[in-house]
Amino acid sequence: MYTTESAENYLETIFILSQVRPVVRSIDIAEELGFSKPSVSVAMKHLREKGHIQVSREGFIRLTPSGTKIAEVIYERHQFLSAWLEELGVPADTAVRDACRMEHVISPQTFAALKDYLAHHQS
Repeated sequence: MYTTESAENYLETIFILSQVRPVVRSIDIAEELGFSKPSVSVAMKHLREKGHIQVSREGFIRLTPSGTKIAEVIYERHQFLSAWLEELGVPADTAVRDACRMEHVISPQTFAALKDYLAHHQS
């Protein structure tokens, strides 16, 4: 299932926020990402139309199973890649920034191969 980098970032942000907040609202996402509320509202409309989120009458945003699946994949990639880059000696802020870009373009096959290689070759 193809999603844009922007959609993946929104889904990952909703996923992360939902781990630490009882409810997630558009304003929470806007504040987290530093975007305007109207921009976030447009993005939420697209994610809702694609079936990746549900929005309650109160404005609470929840990931659907498809949204959760995408968010978990992106989040796992982000966590893994940023930790690996830091392990290589990349400063933490640079590692996080680079991982955020890499997580969207690495293929599932390459990511699996990288994880497998590192699991078998770390000291």
